[in-house]
Amino acid sequence: MDIKTKEGMDGGRVIQFSVFMENKVGRLLEVVRLMEDNGVHILALSIIDTADSAIDRFITSDPDLAREVLLRHGMAFSETQVVVVEMAGSTDLRTVLTALLQAECNLHFLYSLLSQPAGRACLALHVEDNELATSVLRSSGFKVLRQNDISR
Repeated sequence: MDIKTKEGMDGGRVIQFSVFMENKVGRLLEVVRLMEDNGVHILALSIIDTADSAIDRFITSDPDLAREVLLRHGMAFSETQVVVVEMAGSTDLRTVLTALLQAECNLHFLYSLLSQPAGRACLALHVEDNELATSVLRSSGFKVLRQNDISR
């Protein structure tokens, strides 16, 4: 089953794109312009760089359109599902991490969203088991957001 079909079935999983590019001045701005010029808003962003290349990870307002734009422009990318959790305050980070640890759900990386749906900070979590993380976070009182919740 392709990602588009899965999204339609479960209300919109949040997709993270990882774009592989050479590490040069202005390259990130090119990607941001490309997305914005095509009506796609970047809602979260994380960059990992090395001497020669960079990986730009981002979440967008429209994953289907973002995928089309990346393909149309021949950009090397991958995509994966992430869990987005809403935070009521800065002390929630400890509670989120504790809940994942107690469930033995490995956290690969996390980063915050640029936008604040419902006026609250949010974290994008790339975890070992999305279903387990979602279940544990919800049972700990956190709101786990879907694509529909974060899109403008």
